[in-house]
Amino acid sequence: MELFYTPEYAKAGDVIPFYNEETRRFEGYYLKNWNPDAPKDKVIRGWHRIVTTDNRNFAEEPVHIDGGTGSVIRVNGIYHMFYCTFDNAPAAQWARHAVSRDLIRWTDIPEEKFGPDGEIYRTSDWRDPFVFWNEEEQAWWMLLAARENAATERNGCVALCTSGDLVHWNYQKPLYSPHEKLSAYECPDFFRMGDWYYLIYSNYTDGFQTYYRMSRSPRGPWIRPLKDTFDGRAFYAAKTMWDGRNRYLYGWNPTRGEDNWGFDPEKDYGKDYKTYNWGGSIVAHRLHQHEDGTLGTRPAEGLESAFSEFITPEIRTLTGDWRKTEDGVICRSQGGYSAALSQQLPDQCVIRARVSYSGSPSGFGLALHVDERFDFGYYLIFQPERRRIEFRSGLRMYEQGGQMFPYAVELERPIQLEAGREYQLELFIDGSAAVLYVDQDTALSFRMYQYRGRHIGWFAADGDITVKDFSIGT
Repeated sequence: MELFYTPEYAKAGDVIPFYNEETRRFEGYYLKNWNPDAPKDKVIRGWHRIVTTDNRNFAEEPVHIDGGTGSVIRVNGIYHMFYCTFDNAPAAQWARHAVSRDLIRWTDIPEEKFGPDGEIYRTSDWRDPFVFWNEEEQAWWMLLAARENAATERNGCVALCTSGDLVHWNYQKPLYSPHEKLSAYECPDFFRMGDWYYLIYSNYTDGFQTYYRMSRSPRGPWIRPLKDTFDGRAFYAAKTMWDGRNRYLYGWNPTRGEDNWGFDPEKDYGKDYKTYNWGGSIVAHRLHQHEDGTLGTRPAEGLESAFSEFITPEIRTLTGDWRKTEDGVICRSQGGYSAALSQQLPDQCVIRARVSYSGSPSGFGLALHVDERFDFGYYLIFQPERRRIEFRSGLRMYEQGGQMFPYAVELERPIQLEAGREYQLELFIDGSAAVLYVDQDTALSFRMYQYRGRHIGWFAADGDITVKDFSIGT
């Protein structure tokens, strides 16, 4: 059983979701990034079709379309694929069109490829076409990752083209161009939920995440919500799918170790210190809408139902004052750091608990793969004063920690924390890959490579915490 799909001998890159209303199942695609040691007889480049009914177990096959991210729609019994290709000499990017009757065998239409106009849009970026029918304007819209001809290099944008026949496309001004980022806004996605329209895109400069904007109109103006991302650095290129009941967001949690960017240090400090690869494991979040129109993330149903056997582990004091209650433990740690240890962490599991705090703790949370010394391992640190959850690996525990990372925080998610309120934690772990959900609303994906087979721990610093209903499902 897998919790987060990782293809054999490869990494899962951008997902192109498609819901087949006839079969009532996900029948999408993804871009496959083969590992360097993949057997040559297995390597087939380009798009691969993936089918699932639970967003956890996937069956796949190649479709022999060699290109970049795009979208698939069905019109009058014909499936239309819009994707992108890249030229090197000279460098150019193109939007492409292919058709199919069965979602497997595709016929490319080479005469319909087109690139940026060179006037509204720069010729350097033109990829990831997302095509949909705009009911309000009675026209086909195509959104693309592009760069606007602008006064500065902060010209990343979501380009817009319109059509009446899916063949002839008219260049329009960018749908979204805030003159903020230094690269194209990748993998655009667009949908309506209730009275709100949502624009989703990913960007890898001045941040490396999937973002969203919201508006009352399909043409904007676009509002930036206070928390405008769905996950952290280890979740990218996410696109959505509606199955008639729920909207899911598919991204990838990157693996590490290939030094794709030539950025790894000469000295080997372990895989946790390596830069992220392009692609990894597929993570599917289920989106939900708050009263103010903002969006939250919760686990997909297939993830929640993956475990049927649960145990209630013991919590053993290492330092500080930990006291048992009927449904958990209370830790009083007003003047320092308190640590407690529990059982060995299974390689595949879900950890669930309800946690609250009092006072003004500098941090509290869950430790993973730690030992009796409570030093090297992985830490999910809730920091009320900083309004965030921080993920910190064992590399930060070294006395030479200042030379290990050129930044203060490895991974983080913004969250507003309140004393006395209980927070529901669900942590899904599958080998090195993990996703934390808080109150089925805030998600944080991460990786754990260097330490395995060690213990779960709890901790609190300069404040009190209560842990209730702590359980582990396997």
